[in-house]
Amino acid sequence: MADPISFASSTPRHSLPLLFQGQAQKEFFVNEALSLLDALVNPTVEGVADAPPLSSVEGESWIVSTNPVGEWAGHADKLAIFIAGSWKFAVPQDGLQVFDSSVFQMRVFSGSWNAANTPAIPQGGTTIDAEARQAITDIVTALRQAGILPPTAP
Repeated sequence: MADPISFASSTPRHSLPLLFQGQAQKEFFVNEALSLLDALVNPTVEGVADAPPLSSVEGESWIVSTNPVGEWAGHADKLAIFIAGSWKFAVPQDGLQVFDSSVFQMRVFSGSWNAANTPAIPQGGTTIDAEARQAITDIVTALRQAGILPPTAP
């Protein structure tokens, strides 16, 4: 006879709460998991901040800065999601992409949050070849930061 399957108390990737037989108030666990999934599937954030806004809307999400304070202290680089009147935090996995509506740009997590910088446009003059090469280098770097191109080999 095969050994019975045993589960941890949460999922391994996004720490969604799991249900157990005979568990009381299962609706709280299911609702929390669904709310977290709602925020993590095609995620959009309001921006990057080190403290929660003064007023929040249900389902609102933020990237917590590297120096959080107040209610967000200790949650650097996590996604803060306003669910049922309080903040829940999701730990991002490498490769997670979010749309930052404050700058209308994608951010990708790879140990920390990155966004592509807009490369400078080459200007005319005698150094046009060097400027063009630098612009191409900047474009490739921006595409790597955005997660469109793979990072350089170690």
